[in-house]
Amino acid sequence: MKTSLECISCFVRQATEAASFCVPEESRRTEILRIILEEIARSDWNCTSPKMGQLIHRLIRRETSVVDPYADMKRSMNQLALELLPSLRQEARLADDPRATMVRLAIAGNLLDAGAKSGLTMESCRSTISRMCRGECLQGGADRLFDSAAKARRILYLADNAGEIVFDRALIELLPMEKLTVAVRGFPVINDATLEDALVAGLPTLVSVLSNGSDAPGTLLEDCSSEFRQLFEQSDMVISKGQGNYESLSETDKHIFYLLQVKCDCVARHLGVSVGATALCEKTGADQRVQSCALT
Repeated sequence: MKTSLECISCFVRQATEAASFCVPEESRRTEILRIILEEIARSDWNCTSPKMGQLIHRLIRRETSVVDPYADMKRSMNQLALELLPSLRQEARLADDPRATMVRLAIAGNLLDAGAKSGLTMESCRSTISRMCRGECLQGGADRLFDSAAKARRILYLADNAGEIVFDRALIELLPMEKLTVAVRGFPVINDATLEDALVAGLPTLVSVLSNGSDAPGTLLEDCSSEFRQLFEQSDMVISKGQGNYESLSETDKHIFYLLQVKCDCVARHLGVSVGATALCEKTGADQRVQSCALT
């Protein structure tokens, strides 16, 4: 997916938010935002949104000298998810279709996305995630996901955000873990999950965990490490979480299951669903099957 005009306002919001986390002086924040706006204007917009996001957040880190502006938010999101997971996992186990409920839980965790939303509150996330897990949807897509996982030789699971990665654990535990590797971002960017967040989620005790070597808020293959690219090529099934991974990989020919909350008009149009939908998209080459449901 290429950057569209609608993406620009989101980039500006992200830049303003990140600067506010680490620069107390309004005059300096204004100066940083001017630098970023000038760079956006000069940049080639014929790229994916995560590529542009990478540029913006590199500028923020350079201008503020803060390596991880979202560190406090990520800790809060991880803590919230750790508190919620035991009760939600128990709820899922008692559901009519426990496996589909675990898939919905993993997708519900994608709400914890500072790149797409501002003003996130812990209480709003708590109530919304719990409500999403009680719905009845995505059974067909979930069945295809588990059937494909059983047949796959090697599975690559692309994590997205801090907090969300804790909910991913509940789904990962139902997959053939001996075949599975979880990939996280190589460096902090927005509230995306890194190795530190995978440790908080307890994933290294279950499966192999790999840094992709990149600081992009998505999966830009050309920017990832050779180790990650080799694993991506060798995996015959990929499970991809979140919008950033979808935006950066949607044109590839791999067999990929995209699990995401649809948070903007651009992604909604690309998938053919509504904004706010819970979506499971299975894509192989040009063939794309999308199953979605709205939060009620």
